[in-house]
Amino acid sequence: MLVVSLGGSPSQRSRSGVLLELARRWLQQQGVEVVSYQVRDFPAEDLLHARFDSPRIIDLLQQIEQADGLLIATPVYKASFSGALKTLLDLLPERALHHKVVLPMATGGSIAHMLAVDYALKPVLSALKAQEMLQGIFAEDSQIAYGEGSAQPQLAEALEQRLREALEQFHSALARRPRPLDPGLLNERLLSARWSI
Repeated sequence: MLVVSLGGSPSQRSRSGVLLELARRWLQQQGVEVVSYQVRDFPAEDLLHARFDSPRIIDLLQQIEQADGLLIATPVYKASFSGALKTLLDLLPERALHHKVVLPMATGGSIAHMLAVDYALKPVLSALKAQEMLQGIFAEDSQIAYGEGSAQPQLAEALEQRLREALEQFHSALARRPRPLDPGLLNERLLSARWSI
């Protein structure tokens, strides 16, 4: 199984990035390959000028095309997900998430921003034709402590449990995901089938 992890924070130090990193580690322990991207890794000019032919954008598209699922996390700014992430999602083709399982996550300063996942991020992911969109996770900033020095980041116990449960659901959804047939194989089956009229 292959999962693409996409972080929407323009900051190097990011609570949504902590969620993605912990999710990546958990999935890798289950034998899932995870390829990670952050919006800050993409050249700003490529995003702002919608350069669909940017090598970095093409690489992301190829990885998403091969992936079984997408982990996506963003900070909430002004009651919505990050503008940098929206700019990147705008460069994906309309059916980019077809046959994909998606787990959306967001972090924000207060519980008042909790609905940003449902009312801002999920509609965009649905427009990209995600096959299965999981409930998602919203975490208050106070529930995530950065690891200082060599210390690992810490999550509040309730958040850690919600993240683990969401990842277990995500992993199960990946395992039961119907696999699209290779067009060449489908063609071969049609040609070799015995037809009667």
